[in-house]
Amino acid sequence: MNITEKILSQKAGHEVEPGEIIEIGVDLAMSHDGTSPPAIKTFEKITDKVWDNEKIVIVFDHNIPANTIGSAEFQKVARNFIKTQGIKSHYIHGEGICHQVLPEKGHVEPGMVIVGADSHTCTYGAFGAFSTGMGATDLAMVYATGKTWFMVPEALKIEVEGSLRPGITSKDLILNIIGEIGIAGATYNTAEFCGETIDNLDVESRMTMTNMAIEMGAKNGIMEPNKATIEYVCNRTGKSKDQLNIIKSDKDSNYLKEYLFNVDDMEAQIACPNDVDNVNPLSKVEGTHIDQGFIGSCTNGRLNDLAQAAAVLEGKQVHDDVRLIIIPASKEIYQKAMDLGYIKTFLDAGAIVSNPGCGPCLGGHMGVLSEGETSISSTNRNFKGRMGDPNSSVYLANAGVVAASAVSGFIQNPDSL
Repeated sequence: MNITEKILSQKAGHEVEPGEIIEIGVDLAMSHDGTSPPAIKTFEKITDKVWDNEKIVIVFDHNIPANTIGSAEFQKVARNFIKTQGIKSHYIHGEGICHQVLPEKGHVEPGMVIVGADSHTCTYGAFGAFSTGMGATDLAMVYATGKTWFMVPEALKIEVEGSLRPGITSKDLILNIIGEIGIAGATYNTAEFCGETIDNLDVESRMTMTNMAIEMGAKNGIMEPNKATIEYVCNRTGKSKDQLNIIKSDKDSNYLKEYLFNVDDMEAQIACPNDVDNVNPLSKVEGTHIDQGFIGSCTNGRLNDLAQAAAVLEGKQVHDDVRLIIIPASKEIYQKAMDLGYIKTFLDAGAIVSNPGCGPCLGGHMGVLSEGETSISSTNRNFKGRMGDPNSSVYLANAGVVAASAVSGFIQNPDSL
């Protein structure tokens, strides 16, 4: 059995098979300021008490601080629910993006089943957990009962070997994989990442990979925890390795399909408008005019990303025709970036640095594009209208490429600066 089948089997109490419908208990459920109110509305039609106030996490990140009357009302509903239900774990004062905050605060462990009313809940698969997004109505049933149903997914084995060259990151790797598999190529499948390259990735890089599993349609992305991941979880939870439920795939596991990628010669990758699988090597899109750069999001707003951007921006200036927006993924990351001097570097270069949150990733909060404008972004999606006007364009890249492009005024390889 593969790792996902083993986790679901533990919860179901029997060995499961792909295609089987199971109802199981969940270990953790999450919603944010955008999805909590519709979940609460449905929940209140079912019951008046949550199944477990210690297994629910609510995070304000999509529109924090509130930027419209509507978002303020949504947050008011969520705050009242937190108080009424006595929700123990809530992060509503700008602590950061939910998918960064939950692991930081020690809520995520290997072997868990985690659901969230946000599609990028698959991020937690980087820690060896089965985690997936669901709609707010489905989450309401979880809040009420602590259970949900799944069809056991078929698994894709995505093996990666080789060493990433300097300046090439896991963002480039996952874009390359999505470009090969396609935006619907893994629909309702498990995307299981493995191989020497994956084993050698740090925790932040692994989170980027599983975060974007949904961009090829996967039900979940998952990896066996490596040494760095186990150390991270132990540090954040206060548990020892022996207390963790670390699960690994059998060597003779069955997969629907197997892929093999080698990264030794891979250059930086760019997802071009308007689909995440419209991927090209950087060299093919260099010179494309941009109006805005954005570094942040639950995909690439982590400390390594800020370090990569700061190295590019040190002693340079953002182009007069470009707005560069930088948003750390969490308060903890923001504070570390200040201590390391990255924030000063960004400000000195002419970038706009904002409070932790999702920012312009959804096109509704800070950094909206107007008609005909183009952004290069470290986010996870470039759909038509994703970051503003339907006639604007978004290119996806790693943080270093975004920073270099902001300096040049066009898509640029950092090595060329």
